[in-house]
Amino acid sequence: MSAPAQNKHDIAAIAKLFDMRADFVHAHPYGSGHINDTYCAYYDQAGQRIRYIHQRLSTEAFKKPIELMENVQRVTEHALNELLKSGDKEARRRTLTCIPSVEGTPHAIDADGNCWRTYPFIERARTYDTIESEAQAMEAARAFGEFQKLTATLPGKPLHETIPGFHNTKQRFQHLEDAIAADTHGRAAEVQKEIEWFMARKDEASIVVDLLESGELPLRVTHNDTKLNNVMLDDVTGEGVCVIDLDTTMPGSAIYDFGDMVRTATSPVAEDEEDTSKITMRMFMFEALVKGYLSSAKEFLTDKEVSLLAFSGKLLTMECGSRFLTDYLKGDVYFKVHKDRHNLIRTRSQMALAESIEAQMSEMEALVAKYR
Repeated sequence: MSAPAQNKHDIAAIAKLFDMRADFVHAHPYGSGHINDTYCAYYDQAGQRIRYIHQRLSTEAFKKPIELMENVQRVTEHALNELLKSGDKEARRRTLTCIPSVEGTPHAIDADGNCWRTYPFIERARTYDTIESEAQAMEAARAFGEFQKLTATLPGKPLHETIPGFHNTKQRFQHLEDAIAADTHGRAAEVQKEIEWFMARKDEASIVVDLLESGELPLRVTHNDTKLNNVMLDDVTGEGVCVIDLDTTMPGSAIYDFGDMVRTATSPVAEDEEDTSKITMRMFMFEALVKGYLSSAKEFLTDKEVSLLAFSGKLLTMECGSRFLTDYLKGDVYFKVHKDRHNLIRTRSQMALAESIEAQMSEMEALVAKYR
């Protein structure tokens, strides 16, 4: 057996920054995330062993950690209040809860200037890096719909936009055009076919942005990273219990959240698959997503939002592909690459998935209508 991973941080010292009301025992690195440093910590509370998550936020990835944590606190407090009002007996298991620092804030700053947060551990549930069944996809989609439903009534001012333009597809396409014009690494000539593909779909990239600006689509609290491994599923029932990883939660469109579910869940292969003949939008997985999502979201979604659900997967796939191609043209400066032309391979994978969605759009729209 391999030795357990060593802690990079003094978690006993971190524990003292929070109002834990329990005695620290030990901690170990936890999870498979690549951005934040996460630890599972064990505490003794009146003779009972309980667990918490301590997490150091990456200020390289998140430039405004204090605003980010203000968003997380507002969203989780509101979600808990809504669940308690509804009489949910597992309310505290169905949303993350910020443990306050000793200063009463949802975060703490350590002696080295690192920003930390603490959550109670969600017991008897886990995440899956690879969705193994339609039932799991349906439950994860239902949980994301429930998350949007709970936050649809969030009072007060809009959340902070912690990553400006994160899903602004119109802006993403402009970034692509800028990279084509600059051609800093002399790569544009070899990707003319890919460039023409994206430019032929440029008008579609503006649809949701324009509708948000005109008010025809409502601005909502959105998760903005709806990979299905950001939902914890119950160990026994398989039910989608709690949406996690709220770092990109900010104002957005429901279209973005559902579209990214389609992009990440319906293809049978990884997003850097080189054999594009293996890439297809699997209709049975799309149906599972629609069925799960609309079971919790249809009562608050507008007709305009529902009408765009089938298109949403194509939009988010085009957005992701445009980002990969932009990075390839700029010399691979944003996404980590692990082989030659990796970002170009990723671009072509997203193009193939978007084409598969285009070819099945009528059937997808019929499924949305069925579950509406």
